[in-house]
Amino acid sequence: MRDSRTLTVAFVSLIAGCLASPAFAGENAASLRSTLAWQIALERVGFSPGVIDGGIGRKTELATREFQRVRGLPITGKLDPATAAALAVDPGGATTSYTVRPDDLAQLGPVPKGWLEKSRLPQLGYENLAAAVAERFHCSTGLLARLNRGRNLGRLQVGDRVVVPAVDENSARLRGDHLEIDLSERVVRVLNRQRQLVALLHCSIAKHRDKLPSGEASVVVITENPTYTFDPKMWPEVKGVDRKLLIPAGPRNPVGRCWIGLSLPGYGIHGSPNPELIGKTGSHGCFRLSNWDALRLARMIRVGTKVHFVGREAVAEGSHVPRKSAKVELTIEAPYGNPAVRTVPSPRLKDVHAKLAVDAGVCV
Repeated sequence: MRDSRTLTVAFVSLIAGCLASPAFAGENAASLRSTLAWQIALERVGFSPGVIDGGIGRKTELATREFQRVRGLPITGKLDPATAAALAVDPGGATTSYTVRPDDLAQLGPVPKGWLEKSRLPQLGYENLAAAVAERFHCSTGLLARLNRGRNLGRLQVGDRVVVPAVDENSARLRGDHLEIDLSERVVRVLNRQRQLVALLHCSIAKHRDKLPSGEASVVVITENPTYTFDPKMWPEVKGVDRKLLIPAGPRNPVGRCWIGLSLPGYGIHGSPNPELIGKTGSHGCFRLSNWDALRLARMIRVGTKVHFVGREAVAEGSHVPRKSAKVELTIEAPYGNPAVRTVPSPRLKDVHAKLAVDAGVCV
């Protein structure tokens, strides 16, 4: 009886907190704040809702179902009172204020479409400050605009204050022992030694079925802020380039902020210059995550971590959209061993051949 009262109070508090927020003036404040707090809470515990956008979509519902399953809750995919309490959803703390900093400005730069033009730049940065702030807080630029109604975000300057989602930079430090990439659901599952799910991340998969891997692989390199080698032989649709090109690092690099190379030649798990397209467009073969999810995953695993691919038979030819779910019981174990290899700015691990990590030139 006591537990029931506690859940009821928590849920009523959640709804009450939704009703008072100047950030959501002009739209359904209760619904938006509740959803935003829900997505932030999921991300905090390692169950990614994808890009935080204040909307309830497939990714948020899938992450919620997986969280409910792990916690032994009724699997509804909805933010019911028990789930709200287990996630510690806090609508009152769903947003915060952020002051645009000089290091945001330092990450801006042109983002040309041509490969030759990209190769001539020192970095591939954000196109504007709004994009830089949105990625810092794991959200869409559309949500940023909703939270700052009446502001011209295209004219942001260093020192300006904006309302942003209150994502937790000190989210739970999770460790994984092996990975399961579910091609049918388009997710990366991080599991511990007891095969318990500890994190769930959304990804894009290969557009064409013949590019989908099966069986097992392992992580061979982990690199932050990688460069990318463009090989025209792997991109027959690109005209006017007759040699390999080194594409500079940066958030708009084709593989984003992080590269996790696999033992399958040319395959890896990596970030993306377009996080809002994760799961909506197909790749040449690799597994795209948002930059923040790729970096978080890199810190959960190490070189040598085993990867198991499931669900290939459920993916239609020429489509990255799942038809049905397929699950395979994992039997692989990967004991902790050598530390992962990462690139500066990681303070804990050294850089080993960062520029060679993305040499296949086919992934993206």
